[in-house]
Amino acid sequence: MSSNTTLTLGFCILAFFIAAALLAPLVAPFDPILQDASARLQAPTLLHPFGTDNFGRDVLSRVIWGVRIDLQIALLGVLFPMIIGTILGTVAGFLGGIVDTILMRIIDIVLAFPFLVLMLSIITILGPGLASFYIAMALVGWVSYARLVRAQILVLKTMDFAVAAQSLGYSRLRIMFRHLLPNALTGSIVFAMSDVILVLLNGAAISYLGLGVQPPAAEWGIMVAEGQGFITQAWWITFFPGFAIVCLALGFSLLGDALGDMWEAEV
Repeated sequence: MSSNTTLTLGFCILAFFIAAALLAPLVAPFDPILQDASARLQAPTLLHPFGTDNFGRDVLSRVIWGVRIDLQIALLGVLFPMIIGTILGTVAGFLGGIVDTILMRIIDIVLAFPFLVLMLSIITILGPGLASFYIAMALVGWVSYARLVRAQILVLKTMDFAVAAQSLGYSRLRIMFRHLLPNALTGSIVFAMSDVILVLLNGAAISYLGLGVQPPAAEWGIMVAEGQGFITQAWWITFFPGFAIVCLALGFSLLGDALGDMWEAEV
C-alpha cells in the first residue's frame, strides 16, 4: 500500500470519528445514559442497531457519544507529555553539560519502571478521574519525546545555520526555540501519531479498571467492562465499543505510518 493511499485511508477513518464526535447530539438516536428496564439486553434490531445493555441503554448511542471522550483522551494524553518532553529535550540537547546529565539520569529512573505500573501508581495516589490520567501520562510519557528531541537537537546545533545564529549573537532562547526546535518537531509529531494509539488503549484500560472515566458516562473502556459479565448472552455490549477502539487506533496507525514514510523520504 502506497504512502498516499495509507494517508488517505487513515485520514478518512479519523475524519469519520471526528464527525461522529461533533455531530453526536444529532446522529445518536437515544440519550446515551437513558435507562429503559423494559429494553434490557435486547439483541441488535432496526430500533437498536447495536442492541441494548444491561440497563436498557442504546449501545449505538453510547458508542457515538463515547467518541468524544476517547478522542479527548487520545489527543490530550499525547499533547501534555509531548509539550513537556519537547521543551526539556530541547534545553538539554542545546545546553549539554550538567543539565543534559541530570535529565538523562531522570529519564533512566523513569524508564526503570514498567510504564503501566508507574502510571497506575500515580493515578491511585491522585484518585480516579481523567485529570489524574492526564497528570500520570504527562509525568511518565514525556521521556520518549525528550530523548527523541534531544538527539535531534544535538545534531542540529552543529549545523551551519545554528552556528551562524550563535555568531550573530542571538540569545540561547531564540536559537533553541526559533531556529532549532521547528526543525526538530517533525520527528516528535510522527512519533506522537503512533504514541496516541498507546494512550488511547491506556485510557480505555484505565476506565476498564475503574480508575478513569466514571459511570454512567459513555466511554468505550467502561462499556467493555460493563458488558464483560454478559459476554455469553449479550456479546454486542462488549463487541461494538471494542471494535470502535480498534478502528480509531487503526486510523491513527495508518496516518502515523504515512507521515513516517514521508518524513524518511525527506530525510
